[in-house]
Amino acid sequence: MDLRDPGELFERVRALPAAKPLLARVDEGAGVHLVGGAVRDLLLGGAPSDLDLVVEGDASTFAASLGGEVKVHDRFGTSTVLLDGFAYDIAQARRETYARPGALPDVQPARLDEDLPRRDFTVNAMAIALGGEQPGNLHAAPRALEDLEARRLRVLHDASFLDDPTRLFRLARYANRLGFEIEPHTRGLAAGAIEGGALTTVSGSRLGAELRLLARERDPARALTGLRELGLDRALHPGFGLEHEALARRGLALLATDGRPDRLVLALASRGVPEPELPALLDWLAFEAGDRDAIVAAATRAQELAGALAGAEAPSEIAAAVAGAPAELVALAGALGPERQAREWLEHLRHVRLSIDGRDLLAAGVPEGPAIGRGLRAALAAKLDGRARDREQELTEAVRAARSAPQ
Repeated sequence: MDLRDPGELFERVRALPAAKPLLARVDEGAGVHLVGGAVRDLLLGGAPSDLDLVVEGDASTFAASLGGEVKVHDRFGTSTVLLDGFAYDIAQARRETYARPGALPDVQPARLDEDLPRRDFTVNAMAIALGGEQPGNLHAAPRALEDLEARRLRVLHDASFLDDPTRLFRLARYANRLGFEIEPHTRGLAAGAIEGGALTTVSGSRLGAELRLLARERDPARALTGLRELGLDRALHPGFGLEHEALARRGLALLATDGRPDRLVLALASRGVPEPELPALLDWLAFEAGDRDAIVAAATRAQELAGALAGAEAPSEIAAAVAGAPAELVALAGALGPERQAREWLEHLRHVRLSIDGRDLLAAGVPEGPAIGRGLRAALAAKLDGRARDREQELTEAVRAARSAPQ
């Protein structure tokens, strides 16, 4: 692409599916620009679907003019517009100041040339005009195009990581996602910020939000390894960090499609955190209860489950060893050794269902109470092991077990 040709660049924007409903509503005279990662990805030959816009002027009026569903974020005067199945994040061009390191910024309206230098990395500090006299005109911070061509991540000023330490996590995330190298001076600034305790100036919830985004990358094992390479994991907790990428990849390969890769890699990274401290760490990082419990379970029980699965041969023994464990825990246990048993459970055994239920046992004369559950468990074990091949055989196994003395 000829970056000097606004017409060609605008045609590339116009070809984006997400741009069509937007451009139909942009006033030719409006100071509206596509900005940030979407510009970066477009210049790299991609077709971004998440479009961020910056407006020189009244961003809230522009957002309302689009006619979609508007969600306003009061803290920074930004909004998200849902329109024709696409989401657009809209912000007014602004400058930022920080009352102290790690604080949320104070913002003031500004021109586009003041907005771009406040961003995290040079390759994200570019904008394409969507209106005005020359749609498609490219604006870029110093070194932005040079760094994009070199596939390099560079901060825009030396205090960047001190002003906003969450940029350290974004550095790891972009390096992983884009495959870009970290510019040496930027790497040194990151190391200095971490060593100087920059993360202590930021709330746990903000750090946790960045950690969750990192773990949800397309290659979460590599993303967490990148966190380790920067020393960010140990800055969260001395025992936190993904030490064995190969182990993570074995677990991810076992994990079923309905499993959560982010939970698995975070659990593996949490295995070095002492068990009594792990729930508190995840609470400080503002993990939701379901995620916290799944991560704690996989981190603290994987070795024990691996031992139980290693001694299980029959399908019913595998099912008994798993005993309702979440998929992430089973996959991690399998990665530690008993891969065959874990795979058999995740791919086949957990989907086996009985043709009978408790009502059938009641109709057969089994009284309500623990005997019902005992009978159904026995029937399922028989079906898993191939001893109950139809509904009648399931019922026979269930009634026999229900009427036997509890073990």
